[in-house]
Amino acid sequence: MRWKTGRRSQNIEDRRGLRISKRAGLGGGSIGIVILILIAMFLDIDPRIIMQGAEILDSGFQSSQTETQPIFAGQEEAREFTSVILADTEDTWKVLFPEQLNKSYKEPTLVLFSGVVQSACGFAQAAMGPFYCPADQKVYIDLDFFDDLKKLGAPGDFARAYVIAHEIGHHIQTLLGISNHVMTLRKSINETQRNALSVRLELQADCFAGVWAHNAHRSRNILESGDVEEGLNAATAIGDDRLQKQSQGYIIPESFTHGSSEQRVRWFKKGLESGKISDCDTFKAKKL
Repeated sequence: MRWKTGRRSQNIEDRRGLRISKRAGLGGGSIGIVILILIAMFLDIDPRIIMQGAEILDSGFQSSQTETQPIFAGQEEAREFTSVILADTEDTWKVLFPEQLNKSYKEPTLVLFSGVVQSACGFAQAAMGPFYCPADQKVYIDLDFFDDLKKLGAPGDFARAYVIAHEIGHHIQTLLGISNHVMTLRKSINETQRNALSVRLELQADCFAGVWAHNAHRSRNILESGDVEEGLNAATAIGDDRLQKQSQGYIIPESFTHGSSEQRVRWFKKGLESGKISDCDTFKAKKL
């Protein structure tokens, strides 16, 4: 992937090394979000769904701005890469929003953290993976996740870019009012229906990631031979069916929250091939 000469984004907030400390007199909000996450994990529900939909400010934890850990050696290139990909999504969506939607694009902030982080959606651990918080319109990522991606069998620059672009896809959904609409619907349906709705939300973010890649390559020729395969391999590696099979040995389709490997590949490819936002309406699709 051709990225090293790309523009660096100014919307990076680097919190790596900041320590999270408990505050005296924990509020109910912080305890509530932690309990909900534990329940979600126990029920084999992806904890990020809770993070995705939360609209509360967690008052139970705070970042200490004075206590830091040593600079993270070996992550310089990963940080540069993340900054370039974020900048490329900015440049791409700034064009696509007025061109295809007659709207203006508001850039999100990407927060780098290590281990644990405090967001407007609550307290999160790196084990949850990268996530987007609609309450503060920020993407959160621990750069160690890129190593985890390799362990899942999805190495390569474009695999990493796909993950970042997917989270930006959730920002697109927030700007278009889709996320808020889905959260409203989730309040009046059962768990299986909520999971199915979450799958459509995640697959649309995959499609938006493909839309970004299509238009970025058309404008700046960023893709090299083998890159598309890397992206599709990443979509396959993080499918619910594959992850469940690896972690527990069996698959429960009703508990899927992100979609199967086949579905994630299909919708990523759809956006990648067409480059049109309108082709990513997973909520009207009869077949996912």
